[in-house]
Amino acid sequence: MYIKKVAIIGAGASGLTAIKCCLDEGLVPTCYERSEDLGGLWNYKDDVRPGQGSVMKSTVINVSKEIMCYSDFPIPAEFPMFMHNTYVLLYFKMYAKQFGLENYIQFCTEIVSVKRSKEFSSTGQWVITVKHKTTGKEEEHVYDAVLVCSGHHADVHIPQFPGLDRFKGKVLHSHDFRHTAGYEAKRVLIVGIGNSGGDVAVELSRVASQVFLSTRRGSWILNRVADHGLPLDMIKISRFAKTLASMMPNLAQSFAEGQLNKKFDHALYSLKPKHRIFQQSIVINDDLPNRIACGAIKIKSNVTQFTENGVQFDDGTFEDDIDVVILATGYVFGFPFMEKGLIDVRQNKVELFKYMFAPELERPTLAVVGFVQPSGAFMPISELQCRLATRIFKGDVRLPSKDEMWSDIRTKASIMSHKYVECQRHTIQVDFIPFLDELAQLNGCKPNFGAMFLRDPVLACKCIFGPCTPYQFRLEGPGRWKGARAAIMTQWDRTLQPLKTRPLGAEVEVKGSSLGFLKFLVAFVGLFVLLLSFCMQ
Repeated sequence: MYIKKVAIIGAGASGLTAIKCCLDEGLVPTCYERSEDLGGLWNYKDDVRPGQGSVMKSTVINVSKEIMCYSDFPIPAEFPMFMHNTYVLLYFKMYAKQFGLENYIQFCTEIVSVKRSKEFSSTGQWVITVKHKTTGKEEEHVYDAVLVCSGHHADVHIPQFPGLDRFKGKVLHSHDFRHTAGYEAKRVLIVGIGNSGGDVAVELSRVASQVFLSTRRGSWILNRVADHGLPLDMIKISRFAKTLASMMPNLAQSFAEGQLNKKFDHALYSLKPKHRIFQQSIVINDDLPNRIACGAIKIKSNVTQFTENGVQFDDGTFEDDIDVVILATGYVFGFPFMEKGLIDVRQNKVELFKYMFAPELERPTLAVVGFVQPSGAFMPISELQCRLATRIFKGDVRLPSKDEMWSDIRTKASIMSHKYVECQRHTIQVDFIPFLDELAQLNGCKPNFGAMFLRDPVLACKCIFGPCTPYQFRLEGPGRWKGARAAIMTQWDRTLQPLKTRPLGAEVEVKGSSLGFLKFLVAFVGLFVLLLSFCMQ
């Protein structure tokens, strides 16, 4: 029996699970990684490498460990709720060791080109040219399928500001920022208030003489931690909450905005945007309001022009003696190694079915993985994309017709254009739970909650009213994992375990434990509203 060979481009968060999914399906993977180690942008490097993303030295991931983990490999209980990048990398290495993934990775090897073979219409095969960075030698290989896991945080977007070329200070992109050394007592302007811009501003505000954070629209600011110190995503990312929000979107937005303004008044802090909370990516930052409150960060409006030493804003104000400008202005998406015309990217817009498959391709043997910006964790989506892609490569799952795929692509583009503020970063946005369900439905591993209520009502309530953790997609269907139920039942134990560093005694109540009864009441009321709809799925 012929065993298909699959090329995987990149050994980061998506590439690692791509290797494992290939092995799970009996395929033979070869992963090409141009750096000397796995982990992708989560493998921190002091030096700046063109075309390669890296986190900052201080970066802590924005999603909690139970929401972000691979679906059949829980993150250790002793790891923090929100992990520093060193813990994320350690988790990746544990995952790779557990499943023997490094045996299939060729390090220091970059992709030169990916082209269809001459017999592609009949074989679906690809010709891949690789270059070994240590020797400079190029090689050509033929593969039956390709998984592109190269990410979208590599090539920077540099907007054109009048006068920026005459500015005498230092100018860099947030892609190149690593740590605060060398910025002591500097006056720094950061342009852009996404997650990167917010993180850089907070870090520099501890050493710089003054940080200015420029934003065109403002932004809603979200804390990682919710009431009682619990991780916000474990509370809010649930099927129950998502269903209620979709039934009453305006009420949900007003409630969410009210909750955020209780933390701090966004208008008072010059951050309130004109758009509603769900119309743009929310900035997740626990420290930004505090740094504004103490004067270390000043929020400014959009930049109109630069002078040799200063910057003019569109509200007419001017700041002089600026030492450093950091452009937190996002990235340009693309696949420079791909055969021309195969996947066209225009203004960061790409037309792929489920952000994976090119509908016009004769054979579905090429899949892009992780080319999404989710309203939740990234890794569960890339993992499920890999599970789906490898089963399509094998022939166990068939893609819909070309017309159906185009219809899905256009529907998503239409929804996105109406839902989000128009800008270059809102081209690959996906709603976390609905998109996971779409992928799982295609793959045959979406839980049947109607049957689950009858068979295991406790588990069903955990899945619907509790956090939507990746384990749910290992409960049934292809790739079923026998440890999935136990992982779901103990997910809160692992979440809270790293906080238990000092014995309090039986007489001291742990805040949060009293939430159980309230959750039960909410679940009981909501059960009757949702049971019918879930049973019909």
